Amino acid sequence: MRSRSGKVLIVVQLSGGNDGLNTVVPYQNDIYYQMRPRLAVQSNQVLRLNDDLGLNPVMASLRDLYNEGYLSIVNSVGYPNPDRSHFRSMDIWHTASDSNAYWQTGWLGRYLDNACQGCELPYHAIEVDDSLSLAMKGEQRNGFAMSNAKQLQKANRNQFLQALGQHRHHHEEENVAYLYKTMVDSQSSAQYLFEKSKVYQSRVAYPNTAFGKNLQQIAELITANTDTQIYYASLGGFDTHANQKNQQERLLKQYADGMKALVTDLKKNGLFKDTLIMTFSEFGRRVKQNASSGTDHGTANNLFLIGEGLRKPGFYNQAANLADLDNGDLKYQVDFRNIYATVLQDWLATPAPAVLGKQFDTLGLL
Repeated sequence: MRSRSGKVLIVVQLSGGNDGLNTVVPYQNDIYYQMRPRLAVQSNQVLRLNDDLGLNPVMASLRDLYNEGYLSIVNSVGYPNPDRSHFRSMDIWHTASDSNAYWQTGWLGRYLDNACQGCELPYHAIEVDDSLSLAMKGEQRNGFAMSNAKQLQKANRNQFLQALGQHRHHHEEENVAYLYKTMVDSQSSAQYLFEKSKVYQSRVAYPNTAFGKNLQQIAELITANTDTQIYYASLGGFDTHANQKNQQERLLKQYADGMKALVTDLKKNGLFKDTLIMTFSEFGRRVKQNASSGTDHGTANNLFLIGEGLRKPGFYNQAANLADLDNGDLKYQVDFRNIYATVLQDWLATPAPAVLGKQFDTLGLL
């Protein structure tokens, strides 16, 4: 069993707008079945969690976590005046801005700027990808994008890059100095993560997909006691305008099996108690199915928190009211920034207004 200091936050993004109603299914709701005559999950197939709601049948692994008290489900999460553009809505989620404001820094980047003690180097926040999301970009500090530690280290051993990184000018312009510092930080981060990636190799069976491999890499780095506080991973493909059923269920199974493998891995090494996993999507889908056996862009959606010490495991709030829609879309009950405030204050021990720009009440989830 390994040990580490401090809390770890893992953010999982379901990109494309996951259909929340076919994820957490209102299997007793007649309106749901009337609006989705071909697309609805049949009541006798739903993995029932309570008298009203259950999970998509491919998500048995997530039901196991629910039954162990490791899952909180927040229904109808969104924000005022929602935007149905993938890019704009994702920017709003990444920055934590109002829907009519345009910010250039992300909420996790601002956490690195303002509140993360000892987080001078980029590897204190890692996105397991080839590029860095806006959520991880701050004013002074950014996270670090890395899809594979070995490949990253190999690329940074390029002789030309090393020569530039070791070169010093006494009278260089500010932007050139910044580029040198960025290069040196990148080289040191790549070497550090490569060394850490060799410490622990997991034997837990993850989904044999890119997403599964990314989760395994995160577990290995956490177990190696890497000085990383935030990890970010994405699973794409949820923009299901046509033939939704097979596509969404394939992705939901990847997600559910991946979460169970990750929790199993962390528990095995005594690290789950210090880890919180938050899963979101930029919006949900419309309640009514479309003519192509799919769903179009909607608004509010469910959000998952996975952890060992949840104060409110199970459902945080009631299901969306399908009899009270906003032009065919769900009305949000919970502002996503209240969840961010909860994570910042109750998990990362950080005053949320310094990061979010104003006060949002916490929800008592953690």
